[in-house]
Amino acid sequence: MRVVIIGGGFAGYNAAKTLLKSVGDDTEIVVLNPTDYFLYLPLLPEVAAGILEPRRISVSIPGTLRGVRLVLGTTTSVDFDGRSVAYTDPEDREHHLGYDRLVLAAGSVNKLLPIPGVPEYAHGFRGLPEALYLRDHVTRQIELAASAKDPAERDARCTFVVVGAGYTGTEVAAQGPAFTAALAARHPELKDQKIRWLLLDLADRVLPELDRRLGTTADEVLRARGVEVLMKTSIEDAGQEGVTLTTGESVPTHTLVWCVGVRPDPLIEDLGLKTAKGRLVVTAQLNVPGRRDVYACGDAAAVPDLTRPGEYTPMTAQHAERQGKLAGKNVAASLGHGSHGTYRHHDLGFVVDLGAHQAAANPLHVPLSGLAAKAVTRGYHLLAMPGNRLRTATDWALDAVTKRQTVQLGLVRSGSVPLDTDSPELPRTNC
Repeated sequence: MRVVIIGGGFAGYNAAKTLLKSVGDDTEIVVLNPTDYFLYLPLLPEVAAGILEPRRISVSIPGTLRGVRLVLGTTTSVDFDGRSVAYTDPEDREHHLGYDRLVLAAGSVNKLLPIPGVPEYAHGFRGLPEALYLRDHVTRQIELAASAKDPAERDARCTFVVVGAGYTGTEVAAQGPAFTAALAARHPELKDQKIRWLLLDLADRVLPELDRRLGTTADEVLRARGVEVLMKTSIEDAGQEGVTLTTGESVPTHTLVWCVGVRPDPLIEDLGLKTAKGRLVVTAQLNVPGRRDVYACGDAAAVPDLTRPGEYTPMTAQHAERQGKLAGKNVAASLGHGSHGTYRHHDLGFVVDLGAHQAAANPLHVPLSGLAAKAVTRGYHLLAMPGNRLRTATDWALDAVTKRQTVQLGLVRSGSVPLDTDSPELPRTNC
């Protein structure tokens, strides 16, 4: 028997981990994923800000899931009747992989809006290549600003615009000022230079999808750091020299970070299965209706929320992790190991790291801020990570007592990641 899991994110990784514990040696578990690692996405802003090294949040799939076969590749199509998955490997060769059970956990990619210039000039933020590219790009802008003779050019290079005040955008904007301050401190020419960080969102408050108290705490911290928080505001268009806001204001800048949300992987809409809001419709047991051998979970699946009848579970890591575990359990049950379960989960609260000694958290819906929230936030992340905990904690300790390492890694000229893909490749660009 062979179980193929498409995707190695929170859902796919945990599905494979659960299956390992549930089935015997007669079942082959295959994870089909573009990279050889599980990415702990919540800490990606700290990689972009130079606090954590990228390997801290990238956990080896073959190294931590002994007994799982990793297949590097990107799924292109699924033949459900023939029980076969087509994929291309990193060298663009085409392959087919048969299965007895299939778990669709393809995850999500950047969400695009029809705004002129965004695909060409905005920086996405969904993977390690994007975070590392942004770190190099911001570093270069500060260094170019230091050598600029024109005050207008210097101001533009020292202006950073983040669109999207959700979880990711808020953390990127919160980490940004300290990072650019550390960069600017190396250049006497920038001693009196104003560095602007702007956070935009069409919503009426920061973190609109979370508890209002979390949003209020985050808003206060951002403003205290000098971040210009502009709610009910977005951009009309983007260009090489700047952006135009929906208020009509023109903001000269060379940095536009796009964090407006995510959408299911494009693979999902090409499968020919029923979807809801772009996600695969599944039962509360995570089974695809009419396909008893196919399961779906995480951001790719529209899982009915039994705690809120008529709604679907949100696209969060918390739900993806737990759905992955249930998918693994139910696949094992379909193979004769254990019993089936139903997905029902109440959110346990959220944590938002705001850099320095600040965070906002509501563990078990108890609102916290300041150092208490910071301790809870970092403790939660260390517990939730499937590996690299000691190395991550060490990086945090070093950041607290040493100067941040702020050098370019040579990625700016070699490329950036376009917004319409979550590919780990770095295509060429003139940015």
